[in-house]
Amino acid sequence: MSKDKLIESIEKMKVSELVELVEALKEKFNVQGSPVAMAAAPAASDDGDGDSGPSTVKVTLKAAGQQKIAVIKAVKSALGLGLKEAKELVDKAPVSVKEGISESEAEEIKSVLAEAGADVEIE
Repeated sequence: MSKDKLIESIEKMKVSELVELVEALKEKFNVQGSPVAMAAAPAASDDGDGDSGPSTVKVTLKAAGQQKIAVIKAVKSALGLGLKEAKELVDKAPVSVKEGISESEAEEIKSVLAEAGADVEIE
């Protein structure tokens, strides 16, 4: 399969399928986190209380944006919630969607939610 055909196939995938693909690739190639997440870590702690870097962070959904249904589906998929719970969480925005997680997990969740159209922040 050519690179262009692979990209074309990925573009057609649903958010939940992309999450599964990322997890499968991480497992297959024994990848613990992404370089993007490591580069973003200092910026996330700069506005804090002066720590050299938190070991855990939280993901905050600031707003659902124009694609609320897509964001609800992304929250459901990324957090393993039921549809009702995901909708209630999105309706409460701004709200913390997951706390006490690693920076790489937070980046992954942020990526999935942002791709669906949500305004997301890692704190």
